Amino acid sequence: MKTVFILLLTGLSCLLNRSKAQDKRPNIVLILVDDLGFSDIEPYGGTDFHTPNLTELAQQGTRFQEFYNNSICAPTRATLLTGQYAHRAGMGYFNVNLGLPAYQGFLNHESRTLAEILQGAGYSTIISGKWHVGDDKDQWPAQRGFERSFNFVGGASNFYEINDPENPTVPLYRNNKAFYLPKNRYLTDEITDQAIGFLREQAQDKKPFFLYLAFNAPHWPLQAPEEETQKYNGVYQQGWDSLRVKRYENALQKGVFPKGQMIAAKDSSVQEWNKLTYDEQQYWQRRQQVFAAMIDRVDQSIGKVRQTLKELKEDKNTIIIFLSDNGAQGGERNRIYTSRNTETVGLPGSYDIQNSSWSQTGNSPLRSYKDNPYEGGIGSPFIVWYPKEVKANVVKRGTGHLIDIAPTLYDFAQAKYPSKEGDLTTNPLPGISLRQLLHTDKNQVDRQAPLFWERAGNKAVRYGKWKLVSLFKEGNKPQLYNIDEDRGENRDLADQYPEIVKDLEARYTIWAKENGVVDYRRLKPTGQFR
Repeated sequence: MKTVFILLLTGLSCLLNRSKAQDKRPNIVLILVDDLGFSDIEPYGGTDFHTPNLTELAQQGTRFQEFYNNSICAPTRATLLTGQYAHRAGMGYFNVNLGLPAYQGFLNHESRTLAEILQGAGYSTIISGKWHVGDDKDQWPAQRGFERSFNFVGGASNFYEINDPENPTVPLYRNNKAFYLPKNRYLTDEITDQAIGFLREQAQDKKPFFLYLAFNAPHWPLQAPEEETQKYNGVYQQGWDSLRVKRYENALQKGVFPKGQMIAAKDSSVQEWNKLTYDEQQYWQRRQQVFAAMIDRVDQSIGKVRQTLKELKEDKNTIIIFLSDNGAQGGERNRIYTSRNTETVGLPGSYDIQNSSWSQTGNSPLRSYKDNPYEGGIGSPFIVWYPKEVKANVVKRGTGHLIDIAPTLYDFAQAKYPSKEGDLTTNPLPGISLRQLLHTDKNQVDRQAPLFWERAGNKAVRYGKWKLVSLFKEGNKPQLYNIDEDRGENRDLADQYPEIVKDLEARYTIWAKENGVVDYRRLKPTGQFR
């Protein structure tokens, strides 16, 4: 009997090992960058940047003209990680718990994370980079399904000397234990190398893997290795006005912006480049050089990850997705952080931010900036690479949204999203799988339901060709745009089509109620947490 039992165990072990070896489900690398504008990479018109790895992914993969995020950091991450609208996941607001389910400031457990679902489906799960969807330890990545984790939990960080044992400023954690960045170590490089180390580790698991690679670049402060910054000497002499138009022309030529459509109107608050003094132009060129260097370093990092996949013989069976959490940053934060700015732009000790001047170029040809429901705030570059199934060098209309990523990945991974987890009833997924769109000649998502946004009282609805926008600071007066003909949002048609405005407002009201959205006037006293 004992011999039979041992034979059974041996047979079971062989069966399990064989099943792992035969598991051909794709690995997943999900790359999120921070505050990158629509045309801030070469495949979307930013030919002033050196991004050969992203260019190759685009040439060998599929890009969307229209892919939407949530206009700002944490709400985007909440939706990306759960497949839920941010309010449904508990992240209608962030960095503070407002005592309401939709505004608790961390992910609720009814919204299951990508890591939890994929881990349950037999995947190894890894995060390296920025978290920003829960500050307390029980809300960290390791507690939400990530088996291997390197991260900081908040929304921003210096890129050099961010912490040390004597004076931690932005805590870093590796598998829930404090980690101290070596002196002169650049954070983007550490995020990359930690991810690569985890990939090599997990190779022993003999399972497919999910890597969430969440760079904090090119978010402020503008800091980059000087050798990268120097590569862009002279590139930005032309200034933001002419480069903004050049990016538009490039986007048209590459097919990522619809032919025949006009660039968004110029932001009147941005000073004309030719009216700046020579010294001012030199200063602003330097800022854009550093910003470009940050993106350049991210591209190099993506190349290192891809090389690691080749060495592990996993490159041909890995899906890579690239996107940004929101559009480029508007405004000017330097006045808040003047006391921190003790060095030349880009060097350790500096604390400069990308502002409206260059960000209008970064979001070209779209309108407006991060934290705003216009296309420049919510429109993201979106690249999917998976040669086994995804068509090469194709640009599709879309229209995709963050809520679609979870069902898409579960489709590829053959992972089931449960309606219940024990006694917990999970939130159903509102998005749809993009898999069919990615591997067929279809150009557009078959979406029956509208898409919705709410952020600090600003609202938007996208339904077919129509987009409704209303801004809190303007009393939420409705604006209506036909995105099929005017993605630059230059012509407000609200007065011409009042019945469409009324219909979209009614749909928004229903969605807001279902997702726990609260009138922002009730939350306004806490506006300092924006």
